Amino acid sequence: MSHNDSSTAAQPAAERQPETLKRVMGPKLLLLFIVGDILGTGVYALTGKVAGQVGGAGWLPVILAFTVALITAFSYMELVTKYPHAAGAALYTHKAFGIHFITFLVAFAVLSSGITSASTASTVFAANMVEGFGWELSATGTMWIAVGFLAIVAAINLRGVSESVWFNVVLTTIELTGLLLVILVGFFALGSGSADFSRVMIFETADDKSIFLAVTAATSLAFFSMVGFEDSVNMVEETKEPRVFPRIMLTGLSITGVIYVLVSIVAVAAVPIGQLTASETPLLDVVRAGAPNLPIDEIFPFMTMFAVANSALINMLMASRLLYGMARQNVLPPVFAKVLDQRRSPWVSIIFTTLIAFALIIAVSTGLPETVVASLGGTTSLLLLAVFATVNLAVLVLRRKPVDHDHFRAPTYLPWLGVVTCVFLVGPWARLDDLIQYQIAAALIGIGVILWAITWMWNRSVRGASTRFRNPEELS
Repeated sequence: MSHNDSSTAAQPAAERQPETLKRVMGPKLLLLFIVGDILGTGVYALTGKVAGQVGGAGWLPVILAFTVALITAFSYMELVTKYPHAAGAALYTHKAFGIHFITFLVAFAVLSSGITSASTASTVFAANMVEGFGWELSATGTMWIAVGFLAIVAAINLRGVSESVWFNVVLTTIELTGLLLVILVGFFALGSGSADFSRVMIFETADDKSIFLAVTAATSLAFFSMVGFEDSVNMVEETKEPRVFPRIMLTGLSITGVIYVLVSIVAVAAVPIGQLTASETPLLDVVRAGAPNLPIDEIFPFMTMFAVANSALINMLMASRLLYGMARQNVLPPVFAKVLDQRRSPWVSIIFTTLIAFALIIAVSTGLPETVVASLGGTTSLLLLAVFATVNLAVLVLRRKPVDHDHFRAPTYLPWLGVVTCVFLVGPWARLDDLIQYQIAAALIGIGVILWAITWMWNRSVRGASTRFRNPEELS
């Protein structure tokens, strides 16, 4: 027991205050948080890559990805109202299966998805910076900008940043403004005759692949744009009325789904598929093509940078805090629980997750410079799809464990459908030739397993205890 724990225990019970989070989020703030968490890197970076898989019908994978996310959202809605704690998938897995190693794998997969998502965001940030300032840099130069940006994120993280819901409102407004601008420019191009909306019904697959496999692969990639809603369950203890979660989550997903479909339609109508696929800044190309005589294209790269910068910061905050939390739970080496004396930020965890992100960007940029965003974004989808399959299964298992309060209940067929769809999209047929995603995911999970094994042996030999989560509710 730490000194602080001893002091707390010594206080009279009447003087101790329960350690709870402040409930400050009403329905409107919660909606903005969910919308802002979903919007971001995926749609800004992968619109062209998705279109490259299926041609002008890039809207179809977006709709399918939205459907898969919506099915899993129903499972999250049931679990967050049944167990209103801020630990998310790790808590649900632990309550359903009670196997500490499985809980660890789910928690580390979520952690790893945060690192790959932040790495993707950093790469998009660098590409838009190069475009915004008109620099002529090689792929290697852009890579080092991405690495430098992540170093700045780490410095901010070390200083001790707590997320503000009102700051999220500002960021969400900027993200929405950028996407609505793309949609308006697309319809402006339609009115001026410079857009070809007939392209949106054309299926074109690369290398003579079947339409089914191409749509499957594109759906798996587009799924990266839909993730983020699962993070909102970590705000349940700061929500004034947790019972509003189902309605607000459905509303937030629907808003982002409509925006994404409209963006995918105007993108392929305004820009030829080949150009859109090859571009690292596809939405900027849409703005330039749809409104060539307006100075919008000069500010749009910076709007994109601001949007994806927020994604990188939030994901690295989440990853470092989750690593810190697992060290506090005695399932990873205790060194990751070290914090700075003044700032109280988990400096070892921050440096460790940042170095992994550095390695990912450098390795993928060096080995596959043309598919950095698709590979890292696809890995994020792969990891989260595996987590979502587990969560959908957990819902069914936990139906046998009723609670003493009313909660949302999803139709029984939806969790089953969620398990099937998520497992299907995890398969190699959903990755086509980009199997490096499995290598990246395996490497990340492998790092976690090695650390877990070291901790397990240390605890067994020195402490005589097993590696286990002592209190999964604290894994927020």
